[in-house]
Amino acid sequence: MKAMILAAGRGERMRPLTDSMPKPLLPVAGKPLIVHHIERLAKAGYREIVINHAHLGEMIEDRLGRGDQWGVAIDYSAEGQALETGGGIFKALPLLGDSPFLVINGDIWCDVDLTQLNLEPDDLAHLVLVPNPAHNPLGDFYLLDERLSDGSGEMLTFSGIGLYDPQLFSGCRAGAFPLAPLIRQAISLGRVSGELHVGEWIDVGTPQRLEKLEQKLDSFSNSI
Repeated sequence: MKAMILAAGRGERMRPLTDSMPKPLLPVAGKPLIVHHIERLAKAGYREIVINHAHLGEMIEDRLGRGDQWGVAIDYSAEGQALETGGGIFKALPLLGDSPFLVINGDIWCDVDLTQLNLEPDDLAHLVLVPNPAHNPLGDFYLLDERLSDGSGEMLTFSGIGLYDPQLFSGCRAGAFPLAPLIRQAISLGRVSGELHVGEWIDVGTPQRLEKLEQKLDSFSNSI
């Protein structure tokens, strides 16, 4: 299975840090945030990774190269102008192929076990959900008995980690568009599964949360 890391966001809430550096390259615990993802993907057995980029994207390619350092093969989907999550994945489909693939938001940190994620043959998506954080108290999707529902179950926050079948994007057209409406349409068809992750998860969307992650990883290293 191939994996995609979403790295095209401008990082407006991270400014001025992102004025001269793309958000995925911001350092955390001594290395770029996106490198943490690549290392975890490689450890989980993913050998082919697609990374999209827009703002200062050439810096991402220059820093990561083709992935030899981590034993993976990296392809890039350059967007020029960010296409939002749905549009970015759709543009990258020729690189991702015809089989289901994993997508991870480049601006999160999570200890979910990537080897245990599974997409059933008839499903179009499988999402990892987390308890609602303070910055998203209302959540994003309902989870009931390991299925996402239209309105019953527990309302939880999408972690930014999901498995997708390319058929989810059938009928889409090139351009910028969000992912959530496609997921909600698939939920209405009963074709989205999900799981709750109660381990570590941080949406690294602001300088304050970046510092929180830095402190957390520092405490981990000091406890070893």
